[in-house]
Amino acid sequence: MIRKIVIAIVYMTTVGMYAQDGTVSPYSFFGIGDLKNESTVENQMMGGIGVYADSIHINLKNPAAYGKLGLEVMDREGLVSYTAGVSNKQFTLKSFTEEQQSSVTSLDYLALGFSVGKGLGMGFGIKPYSSVGYNLVENRTNSSGADLINVYNGEGGLTRVFYSIGYELVKDLSVGATVNFNFGTLDSERLQQVENIQFGTFDRRSSRINGFDFNYALNYTPIIKGRQRLHSSIRVNTQGNLVSRNNRQIGSFSVANGGTIEEVEVDLAARNLSNTELKIPTTTTLGLGYGEDYKWFVGAEYSFQKMSSFENSFLGADSIMYEDASSVALGAFITPDYDSFSSYLKRVTYRAGLRLDKTGMLVNDVDINNFGITFGLGLPLGRSFSNLNLGFEFGKRGTTRANLIEESYFKFNVGLSLNDRWFQKRKIN
Repeated sequence: MIRKIVIAIVYMTTVGMYAQDGTVSPYSFFGIGDLKNESTVENQMMGGIGVYADSIHINLKNPAAYGKLGLEVMDREGLVSYTAGVSNKQFTLKSFTEEQQSSVTSLDYLALGFSVGKGLGMGFGIKPYSSVGYNLVENRTNSSGADLINVYNGEGGLTRVFYSIGYELVKDLSVGATVNFNFGTLDSERLQQVENIQFGTFDRRSSRINGFDFNYALNYTPIIKGRQRLHSSIRVNTQGNLVSRNNRQIGSFSVANGGTIEEVEVDLAARNLSNTELKIPTTTTLGLGYGEDYKWFVGAEYSFQKMSSFENSFLGADSIMYEDASSVALGAFITPDYDSFSSYLKRVTYRAGLRLDKTGMLVNDVDINNFGITFGLGLPLGRSFSNLNLGFEFGKRGTTRANLIEESYFKFNVGLSLNDRWFQKRKIN
């Protein structure tokens, strides 16, 4: 068993280091980049809610859910669940005058969880936390009446490695905790050139970031009638205290061939900017739902975050302010007959949801909000507890007002949820 755990850790780390995750969103210019959805395909297709938990699926948003792994599965000893997800996101970026299209394919998560005793489960994995990927062009006229062009480029992002544990304290009451280690690099560049001037200037900045945050959860899931159950949860993702090690180069380049003419390393220590802190404010999430075990479920969540206290003193932009963020999500699923022998379609799980996010970003004095509609299918693999999950999401973020960009997207997700055993006891006849 230990050998398999070590192999799994090495595999996850390797995939996480080499998987190309990214975005083309212009809004990744701000903060620490475009924050990724942290839930599995199953949860994403229910609007991203994490209040629901069962015995065969890993819930990446709710560590208390690990306490249910294997609880309702016969012969659960040694049960382990694997989950992985990839997505393709098609973007349509629209300004007041033009429209462009692009796409990104990425690894969304890779994790495993296992039951280590009645009511006790744990898991670990790796997933992207944020992503930066933009190319913006600004045309304006300087004080002398000459055309001035600024080109902004950015890339990089943060990756999150996590370990979770959940325990059922008493019947239907579970607690859980997750420790997250976040790491990565954010790179940005501004190129500026003026009409009829043969040399342009550049400003390159890089931040190497790492730090911890913690997620705590409490689930209460009592039976109300028959097999119908109330699902309730409260989750607190504590303030992320990240350390950023920064460097900056400025210089000039030839407009004709792009070659560097001069480059100077900026003394950030003299400005107290060589090492800075990024404090990601605490997020609190309240969830409530109702459903019949293995049959149907409907639920809602509300999250809030004091984003107004966020600041990035090194990579900050003059055009942005932050205000408190919030999110409302609704989600549901139905499985006509999970134990049907005569019809495969009756064993399929059908999911749907929607979400409205107030991101907390205020760009050019305009709120940047996100709205998404989700739906998907959970396809059983044979007669086992494993399944293939397909998901679809349509959404829109931003606006064309105030010289901003409206971002419409379509996201296609594929996720695997596999269940197996680390070992089986030998039986002696």
